[in-house]
Amino acid sequence: MIARYTLKEMGKIWEDENKYAKWLEIEKAVALSQAELGIIPKKAAEDINEKAAFNVSKILEIEEKTNHDVIAFLTNVGSYVGESSKYLHYGLTSSDIGDTALSLQIMDAIKIIETKIKKLIGILKEQAFNYKDMVMVGRTHGIHAEPMTFGIKFAVWTFEMKRNLKRLENAGEAIRCGKISGAVGTYANTPPRVEELVCKKLGLNNSQASTQILQRDRHAEVISVLAICAGTLEKIALEVRNLQRTDVKEVEEPFTKGQKGSSAMPHKKNPIICERICGMARVLRGNAIVAFENMALWHERDISHSSAERVIFPDSFIILDYLLEKTIFVVGNIKIMPENMKRNLMKYGGIIFSQRVLLELIGKGMLREEAYTLVQNAALNAWEKEGSFKENLFKEPKVTELLLPEEIEKLFDVNYHLKYIDTIMDRLKSI
Repeated sequence: MIARYTLKEMGKIWEDENKYAKWLEIEKAVALSQAELGIIPKKAAEDINEKAAFNVSKILEIEEKTNHDVIAFLTNVGSYVGESSKYLHYGLTSSDIGDTALSLQIMDAIKIIETKIKKLIGILKEQAFNYKDMVMVGRTHGIHAEPMTFGIKFAVWTFEMKRNLKRLENAGEAIRCGKISGAVGTYANTPPRVEELVCKKLGLNNSQASTQILQRDRHAEVISVLAICAGTLEKIALEVRNLQRTDVKEVEEPFTKGQKGSSAMPHKKNPIICERICGMARVLRGNAIVAFENMALWHERDISHSSAERVIFPDSFIILDYLLEKTIFVVGNIKIMPENMKRNLMKYGGIIFSQRVLLELIGKGMLREEAYTLVQNAALNAWEKEGSFKENLFKEPKVTELLLPEEIEKLFDVNYHLKYIDTIMDRLKSI
């Protein structure tokens, strides 16, 4: 299912063609910078920038013999450059190119994710206002709690996605970094000024200190932010799944014309998209653990991180790209059943108003412990006998001694719980 998305814009970022293009872009920037500083002949830099090219299949063929991707790349590129190829990759180490290119790839991928997060934020915000007055029961521990509105759920998700966007922007700044500092980060064969010039040409910050590689806290931050964002999408999907359960049936994910739910049971309308979102979010969280493991390497570098990153970076960005698309589809086309929300709201004769009754009895002078026991007994009796909480209160002398019938009725007014909905929604307007 997700494989189809690797052919889209996000997938192309992680294809060999684009990776080698980034490598070549960096090699050209290095040559120009070195020529500016008189490290290599100007003619060599011109040749590298004008003649350099690559062929992916040839690189892969060479790599079969060399067992080294950067050397295979340089061999192939050098064949296009000719005599000046001796100044290609002059004074550099493989990670100068690979790590700097990876930063560029990640930054391109982040732009795509940011665009889709902003689109999702817009839809969530719109739905928050669409459903701000649609009353439903709030649930804690899966059990009915107190009244709220469906719009509040969307407001919560909107603010959370806004935080995800901010986290992603911060992670983008952390990874906006390149390094051209040589085999152990000492600039022994290429001075710091080269790194500064190259990074400026590429729109990057240069690393203040590096080993043979950029330090992997930057990369761990990126993957962890992607995982957190996926966690939010999972939260949304899980809520839809719960509200779609047959015995709740307040919300449904889109069920398209011709769609089938089960090979055995024709009646089924399963929340398969939301289940898929939840499942793939788990994979992304697993990738975050790998990113954390990549932070600690032997001395100035080993390559235990490298093989893992070839998997976790493409997969993580492609997964989140996919999950965002699916979440956008679900929340933008969600089916709402307000009548079922009303029915569920007043189940057991309004037990969700128990706190209101408790506070009113306390306000009339009853001790809290006595009031709590009285209200709890009335509520649990309704719960266990499929009865009515309100009717049980009317039958309780200790309640009717303190509260008039109209006062009891007033305690079951749902609007009491909704008086600050607009306050919450006003906070949403600035997003």
